[in-house]
Amino acid sequence: MSFTEPSFTVGIEEEYLLVDSATRDVVREPPEEMLGECEKRLGDLVRPEFLRSQIEVGTRVCRTVPEARSELARLRGCVSDVARAFDFAMIAASTHPFAQWQDQVHTDKARYHILARDMQAVARRLLICGMHVHVGIDDDELRIDLLNQIGYFLPHLLALSTSSPFWLGENTGLKSYRLSVFDDLPRTGLPEHFASYTEYSRHVDILVRAGLVEDATMLWWDVRPSVRFPTLEMRITDVCTRLDDAATIAALYVSVLRMLYRLRRDNQRWRQYAAMLVNENRWRAQRYGFRDGLVDFGKGKVVDYAALLEELIDLVREDADALGCLEEVERSREILARGTSADRQIEVFDRATADGADRRRALEAVVDMLIDETVEGL
Repeated sequence: MSFTEPSFTVGIEEEYLLVDSATRDVVREPPEEMLGECEKRLGDLVRPEFLRSQIEVGTRVCRTVPEARSELARLRGCVSDVARAFDFAMIAASTHPFAQWQDQVHTDKARYHILARDMQAVARRLLICGMHVHVGIDDDELRIDLLNQIGYFLPHLLALSTSSPFWLGENTGLKSYRLSVFDDLPRTGLPEHFASYTEYSRHVDILVRAGLVEDATMLWWDVRPSVRFPTLEMRITDVCTRLDDAATIAALYVSVLRMLYRLRRDNQRWRQYAAMLVNENRWRAQRYGFRDGLVDFGKGKVVDYAALLEELIDLVREDADALGCLEEVERSREILARGTSADRQIEVFDRATADGADRRRALEAVVDMLIDETVEGL
């Protein structure tokens, strides 16, 4: 079977938490005027999320990662400016250091009412934010083929994105506690393998006919074929506090997809490993970020993440260069040098505690860091 080379366009969606500039706690019920002002400036590129304390943005379809980064900077800057006018701030982090999920209010929207009704406490705990990266894969069959192969690389992306070490005021010991919350929902985690787009559609239709889901948007896998766009949507990563880190994650994802397409074009494919093995790396990335390595299944041992990253960069160098995002791919080394948002949050908390701050003050210092880094480099 032959395929026309995909467009490999890029779109990035990010979810943010709104915080009170004085208390640093999340804003339980921001005024409707705030979202209205964002919509006035950004149109349908901004929208409410499940909880009132959240807001989501999504770039337009972009030809390259640098273009997507520029667009995302504009979106972050606009939401930040509007929030500031209401004495709020926004943070790009997948959990808030001390907010209480029990205090939150979900958005008055039919879809969210259904989610709250069906999922109960599991949905009410969703005080979490993520980053989704869409890559244009125009052919349905190719999109499923790449869906089946990309899972191996998802823990590598998660490890570079972690931004959720705190939950309810406690250091959870996990770099991405967000996944622990999100995985309580059904239809999450690594996707199934499908022989064809027809087989995928048939499985979705069974769920729809049974009344279990409205449509495939309620498949919340780590990566999924998008319903709204001809894209393969990566969903495993935490939202990156630093804008440049978000661009790096997007660049690695689209470059890996092009590499897998290139193998397919040459009648090759990436070796597929059982979900039980890939899930071990998913857990390691969730628990340690990149700090304690991932398993190289070919070697049968845990390998230092820095070595794995160099192999990955070499693997996709040709593709990143062709897509105009080699600089962003190579910037992944900087994440290792300075740590992810989760690493920096823990450092800020520990330093504040060592300097005599009580727990609440130390957690507020973490929020201050998140506020500053979210708008850095815009």
